[in-house]
Amino acid sequence: MNVLSATPWSGLPLRRLPAALLLGLLLSCAATATEDPADDPPRDQAPRPIAPNVDLKEVTRPPEPAEPIAEADVMGPPLPAPAEAESFILLGREVPPGVATRLSWTPDGGISGLASPTPVLAINGANPGPTLCLTAAVHGDELNGIEIVRRVMYDIEPERLHGRIVGVPIVNLDGFRRGSRYLSDRRDLNRHFPGNPGGSLASRMAHSLLNQVLKQCDFLVDIHTGSLRRANLPQVRADMRRDDAVEFTRGFGHIVVLHSPGASGMLRRAAQNQGLVSVTLEVGESQRLQAKPVTAGVRAINRLLQHQRMYPRLFPLGSPEPVYYESLWLRAPVGGILLNEVRLGAYITQGQQLGAVVDPITNARKPIEAQVTGRLIGMAVSQVVMPGFAAYHIGIEASAEDPLETEDLEPLSEAELIDDEAADGEVDPEE
Repeated sequence: MNVLSATPWSGLPLRRLPAALLLGLLLSCAATATEDPADDPPRDQAPRPIAPNVDLKEVTRPPEPAEPIAEADVMGPPLPAPAEAESFILLGREVPPGVATRLSWTPDGGISGLASPTPVLAINGANPGPTLCLTAAVHGDELNGIEIVRRVMYDIEPERLHGRIVGVPIVNLDGFRRGSRYLSDRRDLNRHFPGNPGGSLASRMAHSLLNQVLKQCDFLVDIHTGSLRRANLPQVRADMRRDDAVEFTRGFGHIVVLHSPGASGMLRRAAQNQGLVSVTLEVGESQRLQAKPVTAGVRAINRLLQHQRMYPRLFPLGSPEPVYYESLWLRAPVGGILLNEVRLGAYITQGQQLGAVVDPITNARKPIEAQVTGRLIGMAVSQVVMPGFAAYHIGIEASAEDPLETEDLEPLSEAELIDDEAADGEVDPEE
């Protein structure tokens, strides 16, 4: 091809053009002639959008440069270069290393024109490591977990983080806006995992969360509180038959651990079946924001991050609490006003009176006595109760003479599930 034939200068004698202009024209035309349209990226393959670095604390601090590798000396060869973190793909966006950002997850179901995206916080550390997911408010009226996720996420500096943290502070945004435990279709979201893309609203949301968010993670801490005006001592619930779960619970430090496989339909159990090491963190009471339980929950997760070598902290891990391999619910024998005589977390003995139910009309008093020796890990606040209301949750520690082995533990029997469902309208009065 004649590179000059397609130019507006083609009709002029070359000798009339200045030398510099002529040289520039020849170079430009040569570059145009060598361009290959095949080098252009296809228009139907748009690049994945990059998530903005909002740093969650609105302070942008670029990662500090890595220290140079030491020179070789008489002691041996130089240390290997540290591994580099990779970009994290979540919800269709790319989160580069050292970036903290806010994304959004739009659950399936509902009216598409009125769909409200659910905020998702994501931090991709500047250093490689595992991915931890924190979920809260699966029940919309459980507020303590929302604050725990906020405090943990906004206290992380991405350049010091090894791995990634994904936080979903309000999973059940629908119930949260209405101050309700349930979805607007009156279903409990924590009974419909792993979900079904063609099922009910709850089932579609469960399927969407599990596949769009949780499958990108290695660990899950699902944060809950007691329900129906019950308060829970800060505690971790896990299937202690699994070695990975046993090891994971050791990272929470000084906090009660309760063996609980979790019933079918719960987020923790569905995530565990997908290969995530999953636990439930129970803290406090629903419909309230409580300072001490929130502080205990934040401390427990920060200790976990240190134990997993994801984020360095200066405090010691502390001595672990005993593991309660069994637990027992004591229920109100009659209806009336429940008056408590013990505090949450108290160590109790068999036969000790924990409270009483008083008839407000006849003044008849029916005491509730402990049937076992253990620790009060959950209890109802003083209130009006109906017969069979779950009032006191006692954790039972295995004795030194007859310790339980993880392979001896069994999940809840069908009879126990039916009993709980008949008394409370759901499988578990808390999770």
